[in-house]
Amino acid sequence: MTLVERDTIAVLDFGGQYAHLIAKRVRHLGVYAGVFHPLTPKCDLASAKGVILSGGPQSVFGEAAIPFNAEILELDVPILGLCYGHQLVAHLLGGKVHPLGQGEYGKTRLCLEPGTTSPLLERVDSETEVWMSHGDTVLEAPPGFKVLAHTPLCPVAAMGHDSRPIFGLQFHPEVSDTRQGGAMLANFVALTGARPGWNMQAFVDEAIAECRQQVGDRSVLMFLSGGVDSTVAFTLLTRALGAERVKGLLIDTGFLRQNEARDILGRYRRLGLTNVDFLDASADFLSAIAGLADPQEKRQAVGETFLVVREAYLADQNLDPDRWLLGQGTLYPDIIESGGSIHAEVIKSHHNRVQRIEELLAAGRVVEPLKDLYKDEVRALGETLGLPEDIVWRHPFPGPGLSINVLCAHGSETFPEIERSGAALTALLEDSPYSTAVLPVRSVGVQGDSRTYMPPAVVVGPRDWTLLEETSTRITNTMRAVNRVVTLLAPERLPPLRPRRAYCTKERLELLREADHLVTRMLEENGLMRDIFQLLVILLPLSGDGRGDSLVLRPVVSEDVMTARFAALPWELLPPLCERLMALPGIGAVFYDVTHKPPATFGWE
Repeated sequence: MTLVERDTIAVLDFGGQYAHLIAKRVRHLGVYAGVFHPLTPKCDLASAKGVILSGGPQSVFGEAAIPFNAEILELDVPILGLCYGHQLVAHLLGGKVHPLGQGEYGKTRLCLEPGTTSPLLERVDSETEVWMSHGDTVLEAPPGFKVLAHTPLCPVAAMGHDSRPIFGLQFHPEVSDTRQGGAMLANFVALTGARPGWNMQAFVDEAIAECRQQVGDRSVLMFLSGGVDSTVAFTLLTRALGAERVKGLLIDTGFLRQNEARDILGRYRRLGLTNVDFLDASADFLSAIAGLADPQEKRQAVGETFLVVREAYLADQNLDPDRWLLGQGTLYPDIIESGGSIHAEVIKSHHNRVQRIEELLAAGRVVEPLKDLYKDEVRALGETLGLPEDIVWRHPFPGPGLSINVLCAHGSETFPEIERSGAALTALLEDSPYSTAVLPVRSVGVQGDSRTYMPPAVVVGPRDWTLLEETSTRITNTMRAVNRVVTLLAPERLPPLRPRRAYCTKERLELLREADHLVTRMLEENGLMRDIFQLLVILLPLSGDGRGDSLVLRPVVSEDVMTARFAALPWELLPPLCERLMALPGIGAVFYDVTHKPPATFGWE
């Protein structure tokens, strides 16, 4: 991309999970930020007011290093390296970077060096909480740089040049979990002298213009889920093109929540959206995932089935497929987790990024007006468009729905790492009040911007959120072989659990639907829906008798999906909830996920 005619801060994308999040944070400060390739010629950035080097999944050493135009560091503008960018600046300018030996993930304490001042850290407390996700670390700052701060595991957590406005931060100021990260970014933006010129109304105007330009005289058929993303995108497209050129299609995939289709259609009717059709294709989707256990294969099958159903609908309505583009409510986190950014790793594929959709994207036949936004920005956009609160603040519900919360197994899976990990856990927590085990099931995580897929640890003991958080962080920071920690809620002792052969069937979906309904009702009855971002209920094929299942509650607090903290619900609400969940047929255990993101993701698949 090129710089637009306004003050811009350039963010260089090294493939990290947070590159666009950095740009979003800058935009929230009123200054436009664009995302650029690390090999962008220096002359193309000459009008940038500042440059930020993002994080990334690679190492700065040897062939693993991401190609970078080092001339950019010669620009006479403020430069800020974050995470991988921090390590890269240190490495290229003569500092010392080495593997940490153990990861540093999640929150930690940042201590400013006594007597050291820096315009980047003005109005930042001498001790503050920051968010880490890295394996390599800077051990010595380059010549001409001062160490500005450290953490318990990172001796050079912040650095700044003596005479030039070049800075590095090992942690992520762009995530909401870094308490004073916003102040740090605001300090950097102030150093650039960039003038404000971006807001949500400006985005609306630009998005409408871009939609009209891309679609031309054609029309758009959009899948709707009733969630905030698809509804906001559908409203924006309708405003841009008119209701006669935009059709919404709500599909009952068989993966919806209890009474969801009825509720969504009623909500759309109240909004006056008359250009919405409904189609029950649950049999098609259930057939598509029958016998599949691999999560990626399930997501691919769901995504492909959406396209098959779309083609059948167009034919049934006598609509020319060449004249009707596909509309999607894709957000940036969907793209980055699917490996859709330069050098980014695939954390988990998304149903709206399967191969055939990628081909349609390449042909310019997919319209995604929200593709550069995050969840909180979409909510702000929904409010700007005048959508009601019950849509704008609805809990996220992915297109594949409950299908990705029904974990499956062929029953022949082996977990050779469990014995080794179990012994390491026991040794690590020998001074802890918790007993530990490793569950024979794998879940997806992200550590240092890389995908992980491994068995989670379970801890059983005191019901103390602070102690559980400390224990979870200790485990995941020390053991790369564990990316997730859960605690047992019911029964009182961990029963012997083993994986069983189980797939995503109508019966297991109905079981999960009922469990999800019970949990949602508890949140609603206690006024907690706005206190958490999302509460996933996960069905695990773990059983003591070879026939039943286990449940995991995964409540999270997040702003933009890129990072999250597990939500600590009031303890007194959990025993009666667990009693109702354990009364469901075949449920033998209920767990509570106490892992932040990173190192875990929101869901388990």
